[in-house]
Amino acid sequence: MNFTRWSARLPGTQRRAAARTDTALSPDRRADGSVPAARAEQLTDEDPPAPDVPSVDELPVRDVLDRVPALVALLHGPEHRLAYVNDAYVSAFGRRDLGARASDALPELDEPGLFPLLDQVQRSGRPRTLKSRKAPDGRSYTFTCTPVTETGDEGRDGRGGRDDRGVLVFATDVTDHAEAAGRLRASERSQRETAVTLQRSLLPQKLEEPDDLRVAATYHPGGTEAAVGGDWYDVITLGGGRTALVIGDVMGRGVRAAAVMGQLRTAVRAYARLDLPPHEVLQLLDGLAAEIDANQIATCVYAIHDPNEGRLVYASAGHLPILVRDENGTVQRADEPTGPPLGTGGWLHTSGSIALPPGSTAVLYTDGLVERRDEDLDEGIAALERALSGAGGTPQVVCDRLIRSAGVTPDHDDDVAVLVLQHPARRGAEAELFRNAALELLGGVEAAPRARAFASGVLTSWRFPTDLHDLGVLATSELVANSLQHGIPPMRLRLRRTDRRLIIEVTDGDDHLPRRRRAEPGDESGRGIAIVATIATNWGSRRTPGGGKAVWCEFVLQKP
Repeated sequence: MNFTRWSARLPGTQRRAAARTDTALSPDRRADGSVPAARAEQLTDEDPPAPDVPSVDELPVRDVLDRVPALVALLHGPEHRLAYVNDAYVSAFGRRDLGARASDALPELDEPGLFPLLDQVQRSGRPRTLKSRKAPDGRSYTFTCTPVTETGDEGRDGRGGRDDRGVLVFATDVTDHAEAAGRLRASERSQRETAVTLQRSLLPQKLEEPDDLRVAATYHPGGTEAAVGGDWYDVITLGGGRTALVIGDVMGRGVRAAAVMGQLRTAVRAYARLDLPPHEVLQLLDGLAAEIDANQIATCVYAIHDPNEGRLVYASAGHLPILVRDENGTVQRADEPTGPPLGTGGWLHTSGSIALPPGSTAVLYTDGLVERRDEDLDEGIAALERALSGAGGTPQVVCDRLIRSAGVTPDHDDDVAVLVLQHPARRGAEAELFRNAALELLGGVEAAPRARAFASGVLTSWRFPTDLHDLGVLATSELVANSLQHGIPPMRLRLRRTDRRLIIEVTDGDDHLPRRRRAEPGDESGRGIAIVATIATNWGSRRTPGGGKAVWCEFVLQKP
């Protein structure tokens, strides 16, 4: 093959040729023209004569290609017939028949997908590259296909056209780089799997099931190109029929964000047991977040549902607004009040409220559900409102529909957490299992016998068995007596039943919380709370908004 008749437009060829022209040495410094310029500049009169080594410019093209370690093949004509392969190619894949079509002579190029590329290069006259493709020999190569043109008149066909098009295939062995990249990807996958496992282990494995709410939640980690974040959610039953709901998002990604999330979630559960208002819980979390990591901030919404009030009382630390859908499909956004994220310090959080009547659905979510790079955040929230307006069914069905409507896929670029809660509208026989009764405690000491009589009548009408009736009346008597002795008006007795428990609660205007203590044999008081704690399944107390306190106890009902 006469390579002098071919011109290959290899990338950088013109630059290198121009550089050689600009830096050419004068005849007296080229050492008889047999040594490359860089070598000639180092010779002196005392050096021995240089061996007869030809310069690169003087080597025939075929000799150069035969010596390079890369694999080289030259294909000619529209049928891509093999014109040349260099020694490195022969060493890698064995000898090949010149003149045969590439599909027959070079079958090893089929697996990397090179054959369609040859036609593209000939049609466009532009080089094409396939990076890091594995060949049948098990090694990885980067293939560059460059158009070449035969010079002179030999390549002209009889119609004055040209049949001189060819393709120079240049394959560089990148096996080491490919294996290193593979090891890096495997390491990243392993780290991501570790972070996802940690994240999922720190989330609740099973949501608590409140009596008055139906809840469901879902978590989707970011795609394979995005490290896992610090999204979390939780449902916490507070006793007395009340439920705390929380969702948050730790800024940042990876194991560190997941670890901070775990600490914050544990702290939320601990603070929730104190039965504090939502803004006080966030105030405590704000200080803790700064202690955990001063450079890590988090957003969070903490809400409490009280079935007696029919509302969600909540506080937000830089988080997205809660959405509530009523029975008619109208969606309301809880915008205020919102404070800065946790960990920033110097802010007094406040609580707000939003109605959650029977038949309504509330959604708490993280920014991965509504935030897109090419959209304003308000547009994403508005789209979620529209999706929620038409989303009916169980909480899990609503979760799934919201995820689909937001276009969340396995390769989504951010974590997504969604918590859905419903306050069911109960009717018929089911409504008989959820009842309320209340009595204002007026008139001083004579309020105690009236409270006992009221509790006895209510528990009888609710058809409780005798033993539970008697325990309920005794607990009512002790809680009312404690309030009359240590509290101040206004006082109120409330009895509530669900399908799972009986709840007795007494409120008064004094904010001093009672505590259980051991009464001495001679003491005339101090045994009321101890008696309640002994006979009831659970008991507790909390301060109420505007001053005052509520003391409650509950009895778990036996399943029929």
